[in-house]
Amino acid sequence: MLKRTSLLTMLFGFILLQVFAQNPSSKLYHDLLIFKETKRILFVAAHPDDENTRLISYLANGEHAQVAYLSLTRGDGGQNLIGKELGIELGLIRTHELLKARETDGGRQFFSRALDFGFSKNPDETLNNWDKEKLLSDVVWIIRNFQPDIIINRFNTIPGTTHGHHTTSAILSSEAFDISGNQNFFKDQLKFTNTWKAKRLFWNAYNWGGQYEPEGGKSYHIFPVGDFNPLLGTTYSQIAADSRTMHKSQGFGSTSQIGAGKDFIEQIKGENFKDNPFEGIPNRWLQIEGGDQIQKSINKAIEEFDFINPAQNVENFLKLKRLLKQSNSEELWFLEKKKLIDDLILGALGVKAEFIIKKEIGFPGETVDAELIFNNPSNMTLRLIEATNSFLNLKLDQNAVGNQPVNKLIKLKIPQDFPTSQPFWLENPIDNSLFDIKDPKKIGPPINQSTIELKILTEIEGEQINLNLPLSYKYNDQVDGEINQPFTLVPEVNVNVDKSSVFLVKGALPDLKVEVSFRDKILDGEIELEGLKKDQYEILAVENDERKKRKIYSIRIKNSDKEKVVVLASFNSSDERVFFQDTKRIIYKHIPNLTYFVDAAFDLIKMDISTSGQKIGYINGAGDDVPEVLKNLGYQVSFLENGDLRKNKFKEFETIIVGIRAFNTNQELANNVDQLMEYVKEGGNLIVQYNTSSPLLTRDLGPYPFSLSRDRVTVEESPVEVDFNHPLMRYPNQIKEKDFDGWVQERGLYFTTDWDSKYTVPFTMQDPGEKSSKGSLLHTKYGDGTYTYSGISWFRQLPAGVPGAIKIFVNLIEQPSGK
Repeated sequence: MLKRTSLLTMLFGFILLQVFAQNPSSKLYHDLLIFKETKRILFVAAHPDDENTRLISYLANGEHAQVAYLSLTRGDGGQNLIGKELGIELGLIRTHELLKARETDGGRQFFSRALDFGFSKNPDETLNNWDKEKLLSDVVWIIRNFQPDIIINRFNTIPGTTHGHHTTSAILSSEAFDISGNQNFFKDQLKFTNTWKAKRLFWNAYNWGGQYEPEGGKSYHIFPVGDFNPLLGTTYSQIAADSRTMHKSQGFGSTSQIGAGKDFIEQIKGENFKDNPFEGIPNRWLQIEGGDQIQKSINKAIEEFDFINPAQNVENFLKLKRLLKQSNSEELWFLEKKKLIDDLILGALGVKAEFIIKKEIGFPGETVDAELIFNNPSNMTLRLIEATNSFLNLKLDQNAVGNQPVNKLIKLKIPQDFPTSQPFWLENPIDNSLFDIKDPKKIGPPINQSTIELKILTEIEGEQINLNLPLSYKYNDQVDGEINQPFTLVPEVNVNVDKSSVFLVKGALPDLKVEVSFRDKILDGEIELEGLKKDQYEILAVENDERKKRKIYSIRIKNSDKEKVVVLASFNSSDERVFFQDTKRIIYKHIPNLTYFVDAAFDLIKMDISTSGQKIGYINGAGDDVPEVLKNLGYQVSFLENGDLRKNKFKEFETIIVGIRAFNTNQELANNVDQLMEYVKEGGNLIVQYNTSSPLLTRDLGPYPFSLSRDRVTVEESPVEVDFNHPLMRYPNQIKEKDFDGWVQERGLYFTTDWDSKYTVPFTMQDPGEKSSKGSLLHTKYGDGTYTYSGISWFRQLPAGVPGAIKIFVNLIEQPSGK
């Protein structure tokens, strides 16, 4: 029988908490308080970084509630401050940044199927892109599965006050609140879940200009989000700042507010309350069989909690586990509590367990060597019974006790039909701005489960405890110390095309290389280009590289009967397997290494345009793929680093191009604007791509003054009024109305305003129902050279292979020089 902790010991434990912030015992006690609490809160918005981390931090750690953030999108349409990844790559980064944020603030994370298609000015425009019925069903599905007591919208439903995606998230949440408890809506969901009606709906009231001031007659509540949490040894504001700083791709590094802070929620729908938004919300423990006894046992575990000897708490935790076993409840919250009590027991024992491997990448069909390490530092015996997964059943029959690790080498034969590590939302092509997710159970979860897991069955004092261990690659970094990365499965054969765009320009016969790499051994097989007829391409040579286990095919494109066609390269092995995917990797230190697979495809674009193949100097900004497209067009592109930003270096190039957001990120460039202007004055051609209006490292972006606004045109098919007599529209390629067809995501962003009269403006653009803007592109002669500034989204249009946009950009490059 474990002895009762004295009041003096408890007080001493709390004193220690103040000195040793977030020690293992205080975290264990914190988790016990979470185990006791049963209320659940769903926070709803549109994008990664929309969430209010202060409120989530408080609710998860101050109220000890289960708090989940539903972000409709993964942020695929945003901009990237830390690299050149855009689109689905950026969505992958931002998904994992959100998970790091939730890991920091204690919340959970959900997503709908919505693709972030870029900035939207109102919900009508948003819902022209998104299938409202499908997204509404997603929100209802998540409400029914998570079963929140209250729902909090980050935004209100008033159009025009913020991003159209933001407003739409509130509209969908409000409608879902009304119907999620009604079995007549989305009946197919009820095969897998039950209806659920939240008690109240709020919005996280704010005022961008200052402190929110509640209106008379409104029901609202204030949360003390600046308070100090003695268990965690920090304030909710600090937790929130650390969480928000995880959004590094958006440049959201945050510094904590010091002192008291308030956050308001204003009621929109549901039962009225008087003092607290959780009024009338039942304690779920008291709604199940034996709940009274469970509640008493929880209180006893809290009262007797031993901070000095955590293992002394195991007896009370085991009593709780036995009580939970007596209930036959299958409700989600209860199943989560059963998992949490197992975690509390293992945490009190101090258990550390790993399932590790000495490499990061494998493939289906491979046999790999892994190791199970299980350590129980306490003197209470934990029996290891078995280790299992879908293709392994291993009897262990060993005791873990007394800080003596159990080590077990495990040989894993991965089935050849085992799935690769493709993120589930990328398994199928995007369907009208929604990810085509076939399995409804995958609507909501943020990421795949671990590629390979091991389920460890243990026993202590007659009670069985399950522990799931993901297989991970563990190694020591000389600078960062221990590193753990997820074990990843890739296809056995990888197919890579060396160009994303291939151009047929004025009868040229372009070449490309297709590299087929083998994880195990070189297989017999043939390459095929789907989308082209056999007589439209020719395999010039095949290089077999036995040492690197690869074949390199040199292929010449001879013809195409379409202006633009997507061509898929596939390797057909002699055993009738077809491989057509290329493995992509994204690596940043603040998130796990990311792996995904794309079709080994390229855009074949047939264009009747003139290019000179001139030398171009490219100054990187936040990162984009424009240089690759220019290289594929035959231009000689060199990157200019900080030491190159001098007029004498610029003279080597007929054209200098400045990458996106360079004047937001590159201080050396900002310091040397005068050198760029001298280059133009002496006959150079300078093209500057878009920058955001804040923060700018210099306001001197051109030879004559102009300012940047937040104006943008978000409807990519919106009409463009063009001065076809403008020099940029005539030389060397005549621009036509059809060249503005087929653009992607948007026309442009952060257009110019208040420009000097020496600039000419060939375009007038506008979104439907809005005032027009001429500020998408400025052009001028300066001395003997030419200067162009453009907010048009070349960084999206060129990599997407939009023929008209490519044609216009070529004209920007091919301006006659005065040298």
